[in-house]
Amino acid sequence: SDRHALQPGDVRALEYRMGVSIAAHGPEPSARGDLTPRQIRAALLPEEAGDFDREYRRTMAEATETLDLNPVLELLERWRRVAWSSQDPAAHQRMLDTAAAVNAGEPVATESWQQVKARLGL
Repeated sequence: SDRHALQPGDVRALEYRMGVSIAAHGPEPSARGDLTPRQIRAALLPEEAGDFDREYRRTMAEATETLDLNPVLELLERWRRVAWSSQDPAAHQRMLDTAAAVNAGEPVATESWQQVKARLGL
């Protein structure tokens, strides 16, 4: 046996250190960049920062016990998307308000895909 061959547990550690997914055959470019937890939190709306803090602390505590950072990495990627969406605070708040209305069963204004394409000149 080759002493340099990867063992089953080595793949995740290698993926984590290299910042790539071996299953995906390389790094995935990110339009959002690689924001740190501090940068993610700073980009959030004030009412979302508390949610991020609670989830981050809970997930980090679990990672300490399980020695598995994958849930932490997944959390950060999900919150990076929220931070990216928050670049336009007014639009982000409208999205949150619309989602809350949908979840409450309230009617919301919609447009067809054809209307969206026409509005965007596509």
